[in-house]
Amino acid sequence: MLDIEDLPEKYIDNLYKTIGKNVKIIRNKQKISQLKLSYALGYKSVSVVSCAEIYHNNIHFNVEHLSKIAFILDVDICQFFKPLTKE
Repeated sequence: MLDIEDLPEKYIDNLYKTIGKNVKIIRNKQKISQLKLSYALGYKSVSVVSCAEIYHNNIHFNVEHLSKIAFILDVDICQFFKPLTKE
């Protein structure tokens, strides 16, 4: 068992950044705008999606967001956690 004290300082921040980047990459590959995704999630503006994609002011996607986004984009939720490329 590992000691939580050994967790790198920026580990969680980097994870949120990876998730946000991956949502953006997958969304762009499917040619879905931030606005369209925001509406599908029940928001009236792009602020949550746009901020979470870049981890602005520590705003990030939660598990509920990721579950809904995975459903909307028809991808496995695990895709958001793997390092992806823009290809």
